[in-house]
Amino acid sequence: MSEFETYLQAGPLLDADHPDILAYAKTITEGSVSDQQRAIRIYYAIRDNWRYNPYHISLQKEALRASTILRKPDGHCLDKAILMTACLRAVGIPARLCLAKVRNHIAVERIEEAFGTDELVPHGFVDVYLNNRWVKATPAFNQQLCDKLNVAALDWNGETDSMFQEYDREGGTFMEYLEHYGHFPDVPAERIRALLIQHYPKVFAGREGTVLTKEDFFTQPEEVADQN
Repeated sequence: MSEFETYLQAGPLLDADHPDILAYAKTITEGSVSDQQRAIRIYYAIRDNWRYNPYHISLQKEALRASTILRKPDGHCLDKAILMTACLRAVGIPARLCLAKVRNHIAVERIEEAFGTDELVPHGFVDVYLNNRWVKATPAFNQQLCDKLNVAALDWNGETDSMFQEYDREGGTFMEYLEHYGHFPDVPAERIRALLIQHYPKVFAGREGTVLTKEDFFTQPEEVADQN
């Protein structure tokens, strides 16, 4: 199998061949006439149908499986990138998961309170192979949350790279990329675990088997993910 073909295959965590992933991807792309249109529909479905929630994190492999994420009502950027990658492969579009370190400039006090830093690791996004080249897509922030934060939602046309918003509507800095960790044929669970423990030892060291929620990050949790 060539390196390119690996980005079409299902993996243990990018389980694009799972019946639920196949059914969901088929439903949201029904009637599409091109790979580009299919990819765009998948992007918007995952961007807006899963609320962004950075305060629900598990170091268990099962939590990083696409078919597990599909059953959740929300997810952080890595969850949504994993799900998008699996759905793209389910409809025959090559895709690969990408990881990076970003600095957050929105709700900085809450982020620093939770993680001890304004750096978010690992941030997930997706490389999609369309029209004979790789194009980047970032389905992290749903429309409703962007409206709440006064930031234009990140659109994607399948032709140009769509990364994190650099500025909010007031012209202030929103997000910036600090480091790229590369792209992967499947979810690199051990690498993700190591990055979380390395960057957030106060939160994750010694808690590898647990699922962390807002209550673990804040004494008096704010309903960051509740946008209804």
